[in-house]
Amino acid sequence: MNKQAIYHRPKSNYCYAYDNDTIHLRIRAAKGDLDNVTLVYGDKYDWENSEKMQMKFNCADENYDYFTVEIKPNTKRLAYYFLVKSDNKQYYYTEWGVAENIDKDDIYLHFFQYPYINETDVHQTPQWVKDAVFYQIFPERFYNGDESTNPEIIEKWGNSPERNNYFGGDLKGIIKKIDHLTELGVNAIYLTPIFESYSNHKYNTKDYMKVDPHFGDLETIKELVKECHKRGVRVVLDAVFNHSGYYFEPFQDVIKNGEKSQYYDWFYIKKWPIEVDPPSYDTFAFVSQMPKLNTHNKEVREYLLKVSKYWIEEVDIDGWRLDVSDEISHDFWREFRKVVKNAKEDAYIVGEIWHDSLPWLNGDQFDAIMNYPLMRACIQYIAYENMNDKEFIETINEIQMRNTKQVNEVMLNLLDSHDTSRFLTKSNGNIDKLRLAIAFLLTYTGTPSIYYGTEIGMEGGDDPDCRKTMEWDREKWDKDLFEFTKQLINLRREHKALRTGDFEWIDNLKGIIGYIRNIDEEEIIILINNHNEEKSVEIQLKDKKYISVLEGQEIENDNCMFEFNLKSYEVKVLICKN
Repeated sequence: MNKQAIYHRPKSNYCYAYDNDTIHLRIRAAKGDLDNVTLVYGDKYDWENSEKMQMKFNCADENYDYFTVEIKPNTKRLAYYFLVKSDNKQYYYTEWGVAENIDKDDIYLHFFQYPYINETDVHQTPQWVKDAVFYQIFPERFYNGDESTNPEIIEKWGNSPERNNYFGGDLKGIIKKIDHLTELGVNAIYLTPIFESYSNHKYNTKDYMKVDPHFGDLETIKELVKECHKRGVRVVLDAVFNHSGYYFEPFQDVIKNGEKSQYYDWFYIKKWPIEVDPPSYDTFAFVSQMPKLNTHNKEVREYLLKVSKYWIEEVDIDGWRLDVSDEISHDFWREFRKVVKNAKEDAYIVGEIWHDSLPWLNGDQFDAIMNYPLMRACIQYIAYENMNDKEFIETINEIQMRNTKQVNEVMLNLLDSHDTSRFLTKSNGNIDKLRLAIAFLLTYTGTPSIYYGTEIGMEGGDDPDCRKTMEWDREKWDKDLFEFTKQLINLRREHKALRTGDFEWIDNLKGIIGYIRNIDEEEIIILINNHNEEKSVEIQLKDKKYISVLEGQEIENDNCMFEFNLKSYEVKVLICKN
């Protein structure tokens, strides 16, 4: 047995409170190494009445197997250890590692503990996010709804985007195109920054308390949020708190007054007079136009927390996406969460982090992150075909095991964004691959997010090419893709299993991947053929009737193997009718 591979840690993604009564436990072991795992558990003050429970094999990634169990301790306290069996030999796994025997009289010195389920420590995520399908909008490129707010020089709509050119997109434009959102079926939008800036992307803020004049004003954003809420659409804004813009008034004061400025400690100034090439102050990346804010400074904190609270209370937004959030202290985000949740209890807090993010996702900071690891897996598997079916399944499992169940349920899953090439471009224009990726996005665990234009087949390379103007000429749309996306979004909204149901891979499918989403009596099967050839597979269906919804085909079976033929790059969604 590979003892070094066995791993568990309390108060982590391996042991956490899912709700006020339930604790989820996981244990990791080398792939194929363990015959089974038994949990021995009880109350530390009443250990003589401890119990045993077999743990369930949950999934495997490239190197490890994961076993899981759910416990509802009567006293909210949990003491426990594991019995692991390998080659018919049993071992104890406790806080002190793997051993062949332990002193039962001193068990209190050995077992793991979840000391007590304190309600305020439980990571509670917004319920509405589990039911949401997001649509990400880059306002400057979505639609020009008010020419009176245009910048002095704008390009003709549809011209090539550049780093510093403008097209006149604004908030009125989003209001005028809300019907597109409701037709598609999305019920939440995430807007990249809307606050006053001097760039087309607005990530270099000049005034955090003011809507950029090229986008509108306070009344315009209020109107947008009000109109969205009328239609059941939530609105999340982008907060850029890691850095400001060069023309942010406090930074301009530092440029003018140096150490005499009351704002000198708002930033990380290395020397004065201020120099920009190279910058004599810390910045986002090495961009001199984006000086880094010192969120350890009390006044900076108070200002940014005031900003985060103001837009919720004044405009009624539904949450914040946090730019470059991993470069700001955990201490700041803990305070931020309290302020935001006090202002709106079910506000959604989602961080921009591109890597493993557990330290931010323990319930005291963010609800979720933008799921770039999932995006990467979809690109590698579907767009590039650099992964085979087995490798993709294992990668998805590894991503799931990184976080708690409640975090996975509200992860902001995406295929592309304003910071990446569009998925269709990554796929060399193969629309069938994009269809597969959209199908996976909309049937997988978590909250899907569609980047504007992906639903109609827009392409685009790296920034700025991924920030093209939205195409509003329907004759230039891929109408089949739009209808396909619309159909899957509506299926997700109609079926709870696709939103909050359990996720389970179908084993031993050769040539395709398949998984089941189920909750209560509802069961949905998804089959995906990510190959440039037709595949035939047999699946054991329950004694029920199904409908293959994308084809409108009814399937009846008598509890026997049913054969499915999937064309190249085809997806089937089977919904149980009983």
